[in-house]
Amino acid sequence: MDPNRLRRLLADVQSGHVDVEAALDQLRTLPYDDIGDARLDLHRSLRQGLPEVVFCQSKTVEQVVDILRRLWQHHDRVLATRVSDDMAAEIQPQLQVPPDEAGSARIHYDPVSRLLALTRTQLPPPAPDAPYALVVSAGTSDLPVAEEAAQTAEFLGSRTERVYDVGVAGVHRLLDEQERLSGADVVVSVAGMEGALTSVVGGLVACPVIGVPTSVGYGAHFGGIAPLLAMLNSCAPGVAVVNIDNGFGAGLYAHLILRRIQRDLP
Repeated sequence: MDPNRLRRLLADVQSGHVDVEAALDQLRTLPYDDIGDARLDLHRSLRQGLPEVVFCQSKTVEQVVDILRRLWQHHDRVLATRVSDDMAAEIQPQLQVPPDEAGSARIHYDPVSRLLALTRTQLPPPAPDAPYALVVSAGTSDLPVAEEAAQTAEFLGSRTERVYDVGVAGVHRLLDEQERLSGADVVVSVAGMEGALTSVVGGLVACPVIGVPTSVGYGAHFGGIAPLLAMLNSCAPGVAVVNIDNGFGAGLYAHLILRRIQRDLP
C-alpha cells in the first residue's frame, strides 16, 4: 500500500469529495508494492479475504527474506510455503520477530509441511462443532503433502482433522473411519502410487472431495502423473483435483468451502 496515495484518498473521503463506497472500490485496486524481484499484492486480502502467500521454492534466501519482511510490515499473519530445512535455518535468524505488547508475535517453521508462518495475532480456535475439513492420506510417504494441506487450512482459521495411512491396500483401515468421513464438510484425499484412495473416498461421502495426487510411487507412476490421471478419471461424483503435490492449493480450497458454509449458517 502506498502511504501517500492512501492519505490523499482518506483526505478526499474526509472532505466529502469521494464517498465511502467509491473509496472502497479504489482500495481494491491500489497498486502493488514493487520491491524489485517481486511485486507484492498487498490488497489481495481486501479482494479475496486471504493475504498473498509466498512460494519459496527456487527463490534465493535473500529474495524470501525481502518479501517476507515487506509482507510482515502490512499483515499480521504471513505464510510461506515450500521452505526447505536449509532455507529455514538461514532465514529464521534474519526474521526474528520482536515481541509485541501482548507477547504473541512469533515465527514458526514446520519441517514436515515445509510451511513457515509469521504471526502477530492468533486466530480464535474454531468451535468444536464448526464445519471441518478431513485430510485423508494413503500412506506415511504422503505425509508432507497432507500436512501442507492440513496446516494451510488451520493457518487460515479452519477446523481440520486428520486420518492418515488408510490407503486402499488395507481398505478396512479407511472404513473404520466412516463416522468421521460422514461428518466432514469437505475431504482432502492425498495419495500417490495409483491414487485409488480418492475414488474410494468419493464413493463414501456426500461432501466435496479434493483429490491431491503425490509424486510418491514406483517407475510407472511417472512422478505423480498416474494418480493425477486416476483422480481426474474418477467414477465417483463430487471429486475435484489439484495439481501433483499441491497440498497448499487443496488446503486453501477446503478453507474457502468451509468459509462459505460458515457464512451461510444462521
